[in-house]
Amino acid sequence: MELLLHSIKLDWPVLLPILICSILVVAVVINRFSFYKKNKRDVVLLIPRLQKELAKNNLQGAQDTAVRCGGVIGEVTEEAVRIFSEQKSGFSRSFDIAAALATRKLESHLTILGTIGGVAPFLGLFGTVVRILYTFQDLAVQGNQSAAVAMGIGSALIATAFGLGVAIVAVVFFNSFQSIVKRYEDDFQLIKLLFLSFVDSEGKTTTTAKSNVSL
Repeated sequence: MELLLHSIKLDWPVLLPILICSILVVAVVINRFSFYKKNKRDVVLLIPRLQKELAKNNLQGAQDTAVRCGGVIGEVTEEAVRIFSEQKSGFSRSFDIAAALATRKLESHLTILGTIGGVAPFLGLFGTVVRILYTFQDLAVQGNQSAAVAMGIGSALIATAFGLGVAIVAVVFFNSFQSIVKRYEDDFQLIKLLFLSFVDSEGKTTTTAKSNVSL
């Protein structure tokens, strides 16, 4: 504890950027965790309900199902119903745009975690190098004092430990949140495939009807 207080007292200018990074990590983690929890939906329950409404060609029922679902999944599904009703031929491209916009919401602030995960260790290493240089300077002035050298090196290593700790937490949550975003993207693809199956079936029905008329 004495070593930690000594390090904070002497090296606070170097430790301050790492402290700011740690506060940012905590803020982003809380923000993203709250956002994902609020928007968590089970697409396995949504797909059969949508499929039932689309099979009956009940677009209003499909829209109501999307509204009841809510969250990001519900928003994307609502947009899918709208696109399906207005422009079936260009459904795939239009839906990809809607899904990409939703993915941006899901990925918001994650770059902060990724950046801190890469930068924090170097900030800690910089603090260590600076403290060691000051230790050698004091050693040159005061002579060989093993206690002072031990205290200086110990103080220097605190910056590295602090930086590594912040980086580890940032990287762990960055990877965890990225996997959550990937699951949402998979859910978007399931919704897209569901609507495309009805787009294709309607296209085949129309083609068959035209063939029968021509005959």
